[in-house]
Amino acid sequence: MDNKIIALVVAIFLPPVAVYLKKGIGSDLVINIVLCLLMWVPGVLHAIWLTVL
Repeated sequence: MDNKIIALVVAIFLPPVAVYLKKGIGSDLVINIVLCLLMWVPGVLHAIWLTVL
């Protein structure tokens, strides 16, 4: 995922998918899934932080 605009769109609508595509299966993915289950906004922010920034 070299295109940052596509990564941003995926991070907003499907945060765990964006984290998976960038980092693979690991602790970052588990953290993002938990954040998305608790509330959607922290999961999106976490995904944007990991994928775009």
